[in-house]
Amino acid sequence: MFGRLPLVEQLDGLRSVLSRNEVLTDVLTRTATLGLPDWYVTAGCLFQTVWNVVTDRPPAHGIKDYDIFYFDDADLSWEAEDAVIKVGQKVFAGLPAEVEIRNEARVHLWYEQKFGVPCRPHGSTEAAIDSFAATTCCLGVRLNPDGGWRVYAPHGLSDVFDLVLRPNPVLAPREVYEAKAARWQAIWPELTVLPWPGRCDR
Repeated sequence: MFGRLPLVEQLDGLRSVLSRNEVLTDVLTRTATLGLPDWYVTAGCLFQTVWNVVTDRPPAHGIKDYDIFYFDDADLSWEAEDAVIKVGQKVFAGLPAEVEIRNEARVHLWYEQKFGVPCRPHGSTEAAIDSFAATTCCLGVRLNPDGGWRVYAPHGLSDVFDLVLRPNPVLAPREVYEAKAARWQAIWPELTVLPWPGRCDR
């Protein structure tokens, strides 16, 4: 379907598909009012909306939360990030969904403790998106001041539309990819899950 179209048409298709998720469009609109530096709505709420529309499910089906990344390396304290999170809780009050806000300039401070591998400091929100466990997840959208959409998709959109989950072994360990893949395939059994490099037993 969309995955075989030229990129310009894929981008038009992406906006059309994502706009069918009213929670997502509300999150985008409200996030734009926060004035966060280098922000994107990213991860599952985007590609899973596409999966839902492509497989004729309700647009918000199976979406756990809505992730907002921003980048502010002026203050790496938890207190500064927490202040942003608390403002966000007020802005997103009343939404029928969980919204998570994270400063990607701080990821290296907690990543190894959570995932067991060290993480070099990211230099931007885009660099953080580049490090997701699957290339299919490397997708970010934000609203420009003129109301247009900025889309960051370093690996393109074909896998997203074609329901292909492809590993991205640049940071996250294999077990993170495989756990996510198993959880998502249980919800979207149409997914094609490609194996982690070096594995031949699937």
